[in-house]
Amino acid sequence: MKLEHIGIAVKSLGVSDNLFTKLLGKESYKKESVEREGVVTSFYAAGESKIELLEASKEDSPISKFIDKKGEGIHHLAFVVENIFEEIKRLKNEGFQFISEEPKEGADNKLIVFLHPKYTNGILIELCQEK
Repeated sequence: MKLEHIGIAVKSLGVSDNLFTKLLGKESYKKESVEREGVVTSFYAAGESKIELLEASKEDSPISKFIDKKGEGIHHLAFVVENIFEEIKRLKNEGFQFISEEPKEGADNKLIVFLHPKYTNGILIELCQEK
């Protein structure tokens, strides 16, 4: 597995885009709304990996709940896999549990699934596969 991106929950995409544009010296290469998840994303290339900024677009979205509970900051680590269905089987056999065992469409043209943080030392881990 290779680190695909680090997801960062933010209160304001406008403020955070400005910060990361200055920090990285380049603009976001993609902004996308994922209505089903109640989130708007902004992606930055960072070497071989990416940074995904996530702003809630609905009050009851997972990102909104995360920010209410923990504040802004790292939300998840995402790892790219070649076959998300095989990885789900493999990791289930290793004793991991998932928030949902069925991959769904995510941002940046990916199929995604999340491991439950109580099985990963409190870290939300996303597996993603190019569609």
